Amino acid sequence: MRLSIGVRAVLVLVLTLVLAARPPVAHAEEGIGDLRVDAGLVVGLPAALPTGTSTGVGVGVTHGHTLAWGARVSWSNATEYTTSWAVTHADLRLRAIGAFERSAGRGSFALRLGAGGTLVHETRTRNQGMRAGLEGSDLETSAWTMLPGADLELAVALRIAGPWAFVLSGGPSLHLRSSQIEAGWIGGVGVAWQP
Repeated sequence: MRLSIGVRAVLVLVLTLVLAARPPVAHAEEGIGDLRVDAGLVVGLPAALPTGTSTGVGVGVTHGHTLAWGARVSWSNATEYTTSWAVTHADLRLRAIGAFERSAGRGSFALRLGAGGTLVHETRTRNQGMRAGLEGSDLETSAWTMLPGADLELAVALRIAGPWAFVLSGGPSLHLRSSQIEAGWIGGVGVAWQP
């Protein structure tokens, strides 16, 4: 059974409210600080390429417990082929984030809302163009564009040893392209350090 994005968003909201009703874990007693740094692999739908999957790396920094704020940066790329062209898109996502986080035993759940821009670099190379003697823009073109974007992710962290945790996140992503809102998704897996 496949659930629509709206149904999934409602389920995430209900899960967050249920977790919020639980009494919070005393962070001071556990020795957990306010700062969290995480890094890992990122996968998602490219911001401007209408097909394929973009893969890369990302890093984020947040400060706070129940209500946290911070920034996230990720780089990913995707290449698709047609009979005439090889098209590569590299996405650099820059986001300011706000998060609502709740602890649950050795883990925590966070609902993160990120807003900012995605810098997209597109390279188009004509297939077999070098063999045909093509040069310059007949062989390859390149373009840059900045797209406004926003991400809503549910992140789950499980402390594995001391300040180290395993993090899994994912959710819908939106970009404004050519005066239209394009829906996509983004996810990630990695490690976090929270002294």
